[in-house]
Amino acid sequence: MKVIGFAGYSGAGKTTLVEALVALMKQRGLKVSVIKHAHHHFDVDREGKDSWRHRKAGAYEVLLASDQRMALMREYEQPVELSVRDMLAQLDPAVDWVLIEGFKHGDMPKVEVWRKQLDRLEKGKSIEPLFPHDAMVMAVATDATHDLPQIPRQPVLDLNQPQAVLQWLLDQAQSLEYKN
Repeated sequence: MKVIGFAGYSGAGKTTLVEALVALMKQRGLKVSVIKHAHHHFDVDREGKDSWRHRKAGAYEVLLASDQRMALMREYEQPVELSVRDMLAQLDPAVDWVLIEGFKHGDMPKVEVWRKQLDRLEKGKSIEPLFPHDAMVMAVATDATHDLPQIPRQPVLDLNQPQAVLQWLLDQAQSLEYKN
């Protein structure tokens, strides 16, 4: 399997780009998995459903399965910070690609998705890019090349051209092969 991350600040366009890449890869007959960083208290099942009742009763794991899909939920008694490698180990190793959204400080090859975010600037929050100091950033996907605080040494990809981003990924496929 080939593994690539998409990292950047909230609102930069990571989800939109990953969604487009998944669809384009599927059109090419590729099998794609996605790992998405979520914040503390997210939920995938609804109150009152059997899976929710089992989890609330104290089950460590609840696996839901049908002839269409499977979902595994695991409850930790104490907060646990899983590594990307831990999460990759949970996936079907027969997939062609794994796209990882978030985990901007993870130790996997990644594309930085960058937009100048005026709302963050107005709140006084820093929007320092990753590419100058993170050796794992292989490329920068942006729709605002002229707003980058410095010129990247990495390739710059057009965020609004997912087909071109996909072609770049396919060209890099050999170097993105996951070695566990």
